[in-house]
Parts: sequence; structure tokens; C-alpha cells
Amino acid sequence: MRHEMWRRYAGDDWAAFDALPAAIRKRVAEHAYDAWSVNVMMLWHHYKRMYGRTTRAERALIRYLDYCERLERKAFASRYSAAYGTVLPHDAACVPVLR
Repeated sequence: MRHEMWRRYAGDDWAAFDALPAAIRKRVAEHAYDAWSVNVMMLWHHYKRMYGRTTRAERALIRYLDYCERLERKAFASRYSAAYGTVLPHDAACVPVLR
């Protein structure tokens, strides 16, 4: 399902992960799904061009990763509901994603 929503860029995921700032690496490691480090690195380059290499750029990227995670969870919940005719158990229980 993720491949229907996003495009995964080729590259060395570990090298990309290691090159990210610490705050972003922490958020990527906590992501409920594989955040695809090469994609995150490309986004980091974009945010650095917009804001410079600042904590503001880091916070903006982290907010965007949070948004992407919510989109993925919403898509998964929608597909789960269509397949099983019931609400995703985590949504029914009003609990957050386990990290």
C-alpha cells in the first residue's frame, strides 16, 4: 500500500540515515513505518534550502514526517475498514501508535 502513496528513491539507506541530524534520525527511528532514509535525506536537502541548516528546518521536517505518518495510518485504517468491515482496533481504542 505504501508504494501506491509514495515513491521510494534508490540509494544507501544507512549512509543517508547516518548523514541526517540527530533530531531527525531520532524521529526516523521512531517512525511507525520504515521512513525510507534516502527519501528523508532528499527532504532534508529541501528543508535546508528553505530554512538553512537550523533547528527550524529540523522541526519543519519532523512535522512533515509526523504528517506523512498520519496519512499512512489513515490510509491503512481505511483499507482495514474496507476489508474487515470494522474500525481499526487502535483507532477504536483511541490509542497512539506504539514506537
